[in-house]
Amino acid sequence: MLHPQKLILLCAVLMTALTQAQEIPPPTEIYYKSDFPAWEFKERREKVIEAIGEDAVALIQGAGPVRGFGMFRQTNEMYYLTGIEVPRLYLLIDGRTGESRMFLPHRDERFERTEGKIISAEDLELVQYINGIDSLHGPEELLKHLKGAKIVYTPFEPGEGAAGSRDELRRSNRLIAEDPWDARVSREQLLQNLLKERIPGVEIRNLSPILDPLRVVKSDMEVDQLRKAGRLSALALIEAIKTTEPGVWEWELDAVAKYMFYVGGAQGLGYRSITASGPNINNGHYYRNNRRLTKDDMMLMDFAPDVGYYTSDIGRMWPVDGTYPAFMRELYGFVVEYHKIVLGVLRPGATVEQLQAEVQEKAIPLFEGWSWSKDIYKAAAKRMVDTGGGAFSHGVGMAVHDIGSYRRMGVLQPGMVFAIDPQLWVPEEDLYIRIEDTIAIRRGGYENLTGLAPTELDDVEALMREDGMLQRLPWKRKVWEISGRNPADGM
Repeated sequence: MLHPQKLILLCAVLMTALTQAQEIPPPTEIYYKSDFPAWEFKERREKVIEAIGEDAVALIQGAGPVRGFGMFRQTNEMYYLTGIEVPRLYLLIDGRTGESRMFLPHRDERFERTEGKIISAEDLELVQYINGIDSLHGPEELLKHLKGAKIVYTPFEPGEGAAGSRDELRRSNRLIAEDPWDARVSREQLLQNLLKERIPGVEIRNLSPILDPLRVVKSDMEVDQLRKAGRLSALALIEAIKTTEPGVWEWELDAVAKYMFYVGGAQGLGYRSITASGPNINNGHYYRNNRRLTKDDMMLMDFAPDVGYYTSDIGRMWPVDGTYPAFMRELYGFVVEYHKIVLGVLRPGATVEQLQAEVQEKAIPLFEGWSWSKDIYKAAAKRMVDTGGGAFSHGVGMAVHDIGSYRRMGVLQPGMVFAIDPQLWVPEEDLYIRIEDTIAIRRGGYENLTGLAPTELDDVEALMREDGMLQRLPWKRKVWEISGRNPADGM
């Protein structure tokens, strides 16, 4: 049975949503996202209020203004709690009153004549329609609402922006701090310093350990966004496979994938493209994409879009000349079969450790019955079976290396989303082999969000016999002429 206060809150949220839906029809001009209803943002903020307690407030700082003519993208943390894409946004979640307040820059009519409509401090009704916020203010009022707070929670971890994951952002902050000719404090550290300076005696606590677990278990609407991103990443990879042939450049396959992303409605890239051929495959996060493919190469592609602040993760390998050589049928074929075993055990209610033990038990007969041409191949496969080969990989969500840890939350729950990425290394021959999918744990088992992209080797070879985008475009050779490319070179 619901606690009376929880029941009152739930009724209030529903009534607010119904009232707003009736009174404030969405504008026809599209300048904000509507993938989530206001009540979902309110529920997320209520969880923060419950976690920080009645004596504290939480302050979240959104992304700063764009430097140059790049596209603005809100931080994942701020978008998760508000759905608002405006620079210099602050969100105050007040445990003392149970209210959430936003602080936005005031309207700049001159700037809007150039850029178009921008949500501002004067758009209370619209913002309430979007996210159900309690009140909206200009930035000059933030300190007034912070005064008297004895405890302020704020994220200590860097805010994730476009194509950003926390592991990379931490590294960037560390490199800046170590540079004797730079040594800036991070943006999140600067905010903490200012809070201590402007609110004497305040205690600053880390909000990141509160926000992170909330994002680990996705709602059905979040999974729907991830499903769109997964399907789009698979379609892009399929087009890249079909386009592959000797003489094509890595950047051309990268461009084909990007075209598929954008024509499919993506707002950007979830992370930089890994489009690696030949020896470049051995660099796990290879990014230069400037090598021409030769007929004896293997290709590895790992690339996904940003679809409404949610991304995906996918990886496939295929032969440039359209036929897997014998050694790849042996090694990659084994990894593909192992990957199927991992997928076959996924379910809610089990720990990762339990599933890993089940995978190992089921993989032993596969390993023992496989035909191995070299002892080093057999040893490499044995290592993968014994260790899991990293099959249960990182979480996926608003970032490709998403925050929080599904492993540390006990048993798998519906709404957890992560990458299945078994990997095999043969160091003696500089071989690195992998296949990756993004899966969502569901009530009845799991859903492979990137499963549209083929994994069976025969299916991939059949796909490569089809013409891809570059082969279908009648103006391809004209583009090559402009760029100075001779299609016959390196074929």
